[in-house]
Amino acid sequence: MNHYFTDNRHLAQNRKEITFRFSCFTYRFITDNGVFCKDHVDMGSQVLIETIHREKQLGERVLDLGCGYGAIGIVLAKLFPESTWTLAEVNPRSLELAKENAALNDVKAFCVYSDVYSGVEGNTFTDIITNPPIRAGKEIVNQMLDGAYAHLADGGRLWVVIRKQQGAPSAKKRIQERFGNCEILERSKGYYILFAKKLDKLTVD
Repeated sequence: MNHYFTDNRHLAQNRKEITFRFSCFTYRFITDNGVFCKDHVDMGSQVLIETIHREKQLGERVLDLGCGYGAIGIVLAKLFPESTWTLAEVNPRSLELAKENAALNDVKAFCVYSDVYSGVEGNTFTDIITNPPIRAGKEIVNQMLDGAYAHLADGGRLWVVIRKQQGAPSAKKRIQERFGNCEILERSKGYYILFAKKLDKLTVD
């Protein structure tokens, strides 16, 4: 069975355009077969976007890890234009759509192929944002959560959206163990927004 986190470029194309309204902008996204939530911007992404927009905390260098066709990163890049954006994705079809959608919405973003953090090795970010691919399995999701610490600058922040029934409580515990802190910023429509900060060693100790 083909999932949205695999190389599924052999699937027949069925490109379509969807729209998404947030704040004062209307966004246009091209989607296709073989990508996550091709008919609309999924609710988890919407809750994450709403929470980050409310918190107004994003820094200079932001990574959208597992960006899909780019909805989260593109919407937030329009709202936080002073940040430098990297959109990372393992599915080549989704990555090409993210590049196309960034241009379509007049957003500047570096779109890179990345198997978890392989495409951004050596880079650090002020913020890492992710709606992790739960269907990829717990091992992949844990790699995304665990690896965030090494790819954040001191004081950097991790933002994660996960449904409660798909493991949000256990994800919170895992992040807490790695970062020394993790809070639930939002509970909405069955989704948790988890937030952690990379504290300096003196603070952690």
